[in-house]
Amino acid sequence: MKNLVITISILLFGLSQACQQEKVQESAQWRGANRDGIFHETELLDQWPEEGPELLWVFEGLGQGFAAPALTTDGLFVNGEHEGNSYLFGLDLEGKLRWKSPNGKEFLGEGFSSTYPGARATPTVYGKLVYTTSGEGQIGCFETSTGKELWSVNITDYLDGMVAYFGYSESVAVDEEHVYCFPGGTSTNLAALDRFTGKTAWTSSALRDTFAYGSPVLIDLSERKILMTTSRHQLFTVDCSNGTLLASYELEGYEYDGEHCNTPVYADGLIYYVANDVPGQGAVKLKLSDDGENITELWRNNKVMNNFGGQVAVNGHLFTTIKGNKLVALDPDNGSVVDSLKVATGSIIYTDNKFIIYGNNGTINLVNYEQKQLEAAGQLKVKEGSGHHFSHPVVANGVMYIRHGNALMAYRIK
Repeated sequence: MKNLVITISILLFGLSQACQQEKVQESAQWRGANRDGIFHETELLDQWPEEGPELLWVFEGLGQGFAAPALTTDGLFVNGEHEGNSYLFGLDLEGKLRWKSPNGKEFLGEGFSSTYPGARATPTVYGKLVYTTSGEGQIGCFETSTGKELWSVNITDYLDGMVAYFGYSESVAVDEEHVYCFPGGTSTNLAALDRFTGKTAWTSSALRDTFAYGSPVLIDLSERKILMTTSRHQLFTVDCSNGTLLASYELEGYEYDGEHCNTPVYADGLIYYVANDVPGQGAVKLKLSDDGENITELWRNNKVMNNFGGQVAVNGHLFTTIKGNKLVALDPDNGSVVDSLKVATGSIIYTDNKFIIYGNNGTINLVNYEQKQLEAAGQLKVKEGSGHHFSHPVVANGVMYIRHGNALMAYRIK
């Protein structure tokens, strides 16, 4: 009888553990776990070899675009384009194709915008499902293991959205129940879709503003869960449960081109954001109230600007790259530049006390920040691929992934 009780206890414990693991869904998304450009790696190379880190593999065939991949423990997912159509690619961690699934039309543009064609959004993985957006507004849900489409909606048709001049570039946010997106319509400015069916959970007119190429961030506050994102004129927050507008902060410079592409960074009740070129907003540090209903400016440096390379906040310091090929560090108290280093302007991430910057000229720079000052630690010239060097680096399990147009590369950096 005693052995039977022990056996039953073990079985119940196992079931309990399995249930807990089921609740903790594996996720992967744009710019890391918190969409803040920080990747939690350790024991990475402090200095790269003169020839750069070891190239492990190259996958070619993605087509046009600069969408970064999303990584999980057993595979990676990346958007691509072929003959004007959008595709979601599922690869294993050795760079071998597992499946390729269509997802509507991809953005090719007209006039000036046609010089920036192809895939732009990073897929979002939640549990055993992956969600993605095409440049023409097709949101699709697929099985991670097979690539089977479970549902899809075109937010221009289904939600009266408006394709912006450079297309949809939003990497959708996903939680336990919903997929959050920015159609950009007048009455359907923002929307939440049931993540299992694609049916509309709610729509919000929010600010009735147009889409400005950014991606949203989900924030768990003590009183509620909120969504933070940018539009042509504003940085703003809404209640995730119903889309109610909570707070907004006006972004200047929208008369120039209305591009507010960078994803805002949230950390410890503070919001960091860097906007685009003159006469743009520049860099700003904001205070978000505990209930998400107030945004207060703490400082602004309108000389520090970055269009779509992102920003990272480390110990209160804000880091980004600016014109003139510089990486800059801003003071936590007043936003003044306290350190800088000559690197190619581009996309920035942070991991293991190091910055990795993928320059718009095709050069990747490693910058150490071990001693709390910027120090060059290696360089790599991207030779594979095609088109613009606009993608953001991704690091997972000691491997750095770089997308350059048609090609995706994996480099060992540990």
